[in-house]
Amino acid sequence: MDQLQRLTGTGAGRRIYQLLRAQIADGSLPAGARAPSTRALASELGVSRTTVTAVYEQLAAEGFLLTSGGRAARVATPPAPVAAPVARNRRAGQVPPVLSAFGHRVAAMALPVLATDTPPRIDFLYGALAPRDFPVLAWRRAYQAELLRQQPSLYYAAPEGDAALRRALQAYLHRARGLACAAEQILVVHGAQQAIDLCARLLLDADDAFVFEDPGYLMARCSFEATGAQLLAVPADAQGLDTARLPQKARARLVYVTPSHQFPLGGVLPIARRMALLQWAQRQQAWVVEDDYDGEFRYGQRPIAALQAMDTDGRVLYIGTVSKALSPQLRLGYMVLPPPLVPVFRQAKRLADRHAPVLEQRVLAALLDSGAYERHVRRMRRSHERRRAALLEAVAQLPGGARVTGTAAGLHVVLWLPALRPRDEAALAAAVRQRGVGVYPVSPLFAGPAGHSRPAGLVLGYAGLTAEQIAQGMAVLAAVLREGLRG
Repeated sequence: MDQLQRLTGTGAGRRIYQLLRAQIADGSLPAGARAPSTRALASELGVSRTTVTAVYEQLAAEGFLLTSGGRAARVATPPAPVAAPVARNRRAGQVPPVLSAFGHRVAAMALPVLATDTPPRIDFLYGALAPRDFPVLAWRRAYQAELLRQQPSLYYAAPEGDAALRRALQAYLHRARGLACAAEQILVVHGAQQAIDLCARLLLDADDAFVFEDPGYLMARCSFEATGAQLLAVPADAQGLDTARLPQKARARLVYVTPSHQFPLGGVLPIARRMALLQWAQRQQAWVVEDDYDGEFRYGQRPIAALQAMDTDGRVLYIGTVSKALSPQLRLGYMVLPPPLVPVFRQAKRLADRHAPVLEQRVLAALLDSGAYERHVRRMRRSHERRRAALLEAVAQLPGGARVTGTAAGLHVVLWLPALRPRDEAALAAAVRQRGVGVYPVSPLFAGPAGHSRPAGLVLGYAGLTAEQIAQGMAVLAAVLREGLRG
């Protein structure tokens, strides 16, 4: 014990603990040996008995000492050592993970790769917003006010979302989207993607079928396919989903649609098609998932009313988000559910993650109640309209008869390049990226081979760029296109 005699001062308990652990490990204190009494060891080391007692209690809790009332502590018998794993050839001998059928389907999916390297100098990435556009002052004022508000306790909140936010959303949706609902029908979620995932898990089984726009939002399609349900791709055109081609014989449990601004082509579903879709859903007893991902941004006209506002049969599940108006990093979205679905969606939300962040919900409610959110949306609509105009002006300078679709609303366009074929999209995007500009092929958004009879296309988001950056980026694209056409 001569080594222990030097253990004094601050941290003595930890040093005693570490040395005793080492002596037990190297056999200096063999199994069954009697440990010094706490009183004697404390006296010998010049530390308090409380310090030594705490060390012994920790060693006993970890199984290194055996203690009992009125008896001296003894060193415990160590467990038999675990045999070292046999080295294996990682390629030939590694055991694959045991996954569920759902897990195997997810593992096999080719999801979009999230960029982890330095982004391009000018990035036409759809869904990216300009940090300077975030309403910092309004958000900070509301955030500080909510942070200082006294709460009775810090406990889990209701899975359906904060009551103040659901009331604020109820009023906002009636004003902005023509949607009448009760606050009880609203479920606050972590962005539109969680809403889509909940729809997939709760409304589809592996032997079901679902209808999906082609082309369409890839992450939504993957969510539905992950259930094992069969994809029934229905073409979309300049007016959105072609309802004349909805399947009449195959029994579909669900249809996913973006009627206010078809993603990615940009069409707005006209009233006749909306009625046809709702009538088809009623005949099929199918659910309609309406993704209103950027419905606030329509240029030159009032935003189109939501499809859910026309639903008289309780078939439409409406999905909204603040990702395009504020920031996708907030992860705040909401659903308006048919009343019979409210209980099960609340339960599923609770199982998934309890609830969305409460403080951010209350800040958003304050912005909605004060009118700050809608004022911000109006400002952003004007800013995005200027960016869109800069993009359209630059497209007019592109070679090869380039044209765009989806310009009436939203935060992106699809650029069609008649001189190129779909197989050229990846090479074109790579060549442009080498010069510091990010553009994105449209082909991954098509579900079936029918999309390959079209020209090459690119999805160009413009909400995160200035007019000057848009002009510069499109000039790079024009130069690459001219070089390719000459070659």
